[in-house]
Amino acid sequence: MGRILAFDYGEKRTGLAVTDELQIIASGLTTVATKKIFSFLTDYLKNETVELFIVGEPKQLNSKESESEQFIKPFIQKLKTTFPKIPIKRVDERFTSKIAFESMIQSGMKKKKRQNKALIDEISATLILQTYLQNK
Repeated sequence: MGRILAFDYGEKRTGLAVTDELQIIASGLTTVATKKIFSFLTDYLKNETVELFIVGEPKQLNSKESESEQFIKPFIQKLKTTFPKIPIKRVDERFTSKIAFESMIQSGMKKKKRQNKALIDEISATLILQTYLQNK
């Protein structure tokens, strides 16, 4: 069994989360500058078997596409062409950034560390992946 890799895609940064090989636990992996995401993935996939990509799907409260979807669709297309053997699924990511920030507060994280947007992106990717695992 391979891992599942989730993305919280952003124009500047992309948060990544991954499962264990049994696909039971979602863990934050890292945050990568979006312009370097494909070189990161190429290196990562040399050492790890990934059987599924999960990409967050931002939606508005009325369930319509978010404006950021215009940036995510080209990313998904490039993901498909660059790694054609790995299927892609989408997961609703509404409120993940807010939930990530709230979880940082509840865990007692200091204000300085909570301002780290890269960490919020990584936690958001983990929440997206956890949502997928729970609904699987």
